[in-house]
Amino acid sequence: MSNVVMGVGAGVFILAIIWILFLLIAMMLSRTGGVVSWLSIILLFLLALMITMILVFFPRAKETPEMTTEAVIFDSFFIGRYCLLCILIVAVLTGLILLCPHYLLEHIEAKPLRNY
Repeated sequence: MSNVVMGVGAGVFILAIIWILFLLIAMMLSRTGGVVSWLSIILLFLLALMITMILVFFPRAKETPEMTTEAVIFDSFFIGRYCLLCILIVAVLTGLILLCPHYLLEHIEAKPLRNY
């Protein structure tokens, strides 16, 4: 369990890096335009998907580590963690609701039909 960071192993970080790199390269290729760039984006997506499937379905380690002794895990900050989660969810939803009028009610001036 020494290779665990924030409760997840190295494989999750490898998958995140693969998909972040794919998204960055896809964004750069989408700016170039043309059929070749769109085909290369599709090929990169299939490559990233294939690597993800290989890493998910053929793991190198066991899913559950073997424990010799019975370990009892007790979460003493359970209620506080969920209160913090509720506060964060309310803050995100409030922010989204406050941003909604900015995008929906944006002032658009009409263009003149004729120039005299």
